[in-house]
Amino acid sequence: MQYNVPAKPCRVETRVSNSRFITTVQRADSVKDAQNFIREIRAEMPDANHHVYAYKIGYPPSVSEGMSDDGEPSGTSGPPVLAVLRGNDLGDTVVVVTRYFGGTKLGTGGLVAAYTKSAQDAFAELVTERKVERVTCTFTYPYALHQTMGKIIEQFEVMTDHEEFGADVTLTVQVPLESFGAFQKCVSDASAGQVQISTVDR
Repeated sequence: MQYNVPAKPCRVETRVSNSRFITTVQRADSVKDAQNFIREIRAEMPDANHHVYAYKIGYPPSVSEGMSDDGEPSGTSGPPVLAVLRGNDLGDTVVVVTRYFGGTKLGTGGLVAAYTKSAQDAFAELVTERKVERVTCTFTYPYALHQTMGKIIEQFEVMTDHEEFGADVTLTVQVPLESFGAFQKCVSDASAGQVQISTVDR
């Protein structure tokens, strides 16, 4: 499985009718990570009036979502932020929009527009990267196959965790889940079935 996630945290401030909306976006690999990040933002800006948030962990068909209006009128803030998050086709992402009230009430429609714009402004600045789900495995092969295995590893964009050079070469690698079956077959074909790949539990 491959999908886009934030490459690094992003923070953008938007001003609407004297209110400050500070939007922070960060990667979160679990619901617990997202909840911890929300607590960190609350602790960082304890004097703010609201910390509206939304998160989306995973990617269809396996997704966990959450949101909160955090004291704003129901439906005016959390749902718009979550809608922007969904519209950006990201997974493993948490968004917190921190509001410092500027003295002018925005009304229901104004709040929806302000929180939508705040989230959109942040996502316009967000740098993303591709998250690739990988399988960790190990296999051993004779030195005569070292060059061939190197080409296969490069072909399948395999990440090498550990190399051990003894009587033979033993590698521990991370293989993209989507191409794991093809990688196994390629290794088996190149070694005439002599090299067996074992998955590693992590």
